[in-house]
Amino acid sequence: MVALLVGIAFHEFSHAYVADALGDPTPRLAGRVSLNPLAHLDPAGTLLLFLVGFGWGKPVPVNGHQLRNGERPGMAMVAAAGPLSNFLVAGLVGLPLKFGWVPWLPAFDAEAVRRFVLGSWSLSEHLGLFLSTIALVSIILGVFNLIPLFPLDGHRVVPIFLTEKAARTYVHFQLRYGMPILFLLLVLPFLTGGRFGPLFAVMRPVINFLARVFTGIDVDVFP
Repeated sequence: MVALLVGIAFHEFSHAYVADALGDPTPRLAGRVSLNPLAHLDPAGTLLLFLVGFGWGKPVPVNGHQLRNGERPGMAMVAAAGPLSNFLVAGLVGLPLKFGWVPWLPAFDAEAVRRFVLGSWSLSEHLGLFLSTIALVSIILGVFNLIPLFPLDGHRVVPIFLTEKAARTYVHFQLRYGMPILFLLLVLPFLTGGRFGPLFAVMRPVINFLARVFTGIDVDVFP
């Protein structure tokens, strides 16, 4: 939960910081150019975080017309800043893991959980759990938010690679159908008893690859 709070707070701060740096004062006026997690908590997202262990942050208000390099490229940069910040966090906390100073012990590992419950961990292992979990959660947040479906950050990045006409068509499609498509992809594994999960099938190899890059450990986080 702490790892997710750290990831969400830094993610939203990065959106606000880049928008502010590009000339839009809206995030600063809203008090969002801050590393204080409380500035970025969404009531519903925070409630779900405590209930089910997953949530989301409060969207950062951005006025694309005030971005000095233009609305379309500016919004793409602001959107990309969130996932990239998650990868930056993963890279930084992954350094002690990469150099072998602490062990790789993600919270999803059954053996790690068993030993934690038995209370047989050293200080190094406790630190390894903390850093491993922050690294993994940050990677998952970054990859998930790059999915090109509204309201995720990825849908703001795609238009920069399209013509103006294609970008308008894409944005209109996303605003109308993006969220229903995303919701369907998220619930499909539950509706099919885990037999069909195309979204996670795409995310899994990317998450595993980035986990190896940032931690130097050749391990399948999600085999």
